[in-house]
Amino acid sequence: MSAEPKRVCPVERAGSLDNRIRRWLQDPHRILGPYVEEGMTVLDVGCGPGFFAIALAQMVGESGRVIAADLQQGMLQKLEDKIAGTELEQRITLHKCEENRIGVSQTVDFVLAFYVVHEIPNQAGLFQELGSILKPTGRLLVVEPPFHVSKAAFAETIGRARRAGFAPVARPRVLFNKTVLLKKA
Repeated sequence: MSAEPKRVCPVERAGSLDNRIRRWLQDPHRILGPYVEEGMTVLDVGCGPGFFAIALAQMVGESGRVIAADLQQGMLQKLEDKIAGTELEQRITLHKCEENRIGVSQTVDFVLAFYVVHEIPNQAGLFQELGSILKPTGRLLVVEPPFHVSKAAFAETIGRARRAGFAPVARPRVLFNKTVLLKKA
């Protein structure tokens, strides 16, 4: 891991994380459909303004839950504004992460870490924490952007996940991105 400090996407750029072009290129239902079912409890780590959280809430249905976790209160506020007064408000729990940990204790069926792992300085700690809350049959989908994460850096990320007790199951295709589906080993 580089000594360079990790940076999170600023709230001011939230619009670039949720727009029609992205929805066309990274259709949440197409990407997550194979892994998310009605009734599941899902954790969206680094949810930002809710691009995936909203789709996840639709996919888990009335009996499911989505925990939308982010370090920045401004991102959570944007998501809260989007779902206020809708049926999704009952399905999505907003959770502000702590500086060095997610801080969720509820067990989950699926974890989405889309464009976020490279922003976390202590990836080993992240994978340890996710391993403690992911159900034995659960899955973790990690997707990293090609412009921020090199092939070597992504291999290091997978190595950290392995050392934390995860095993790669598949390498799903998400256009231009580095992707791995993990399960507990």
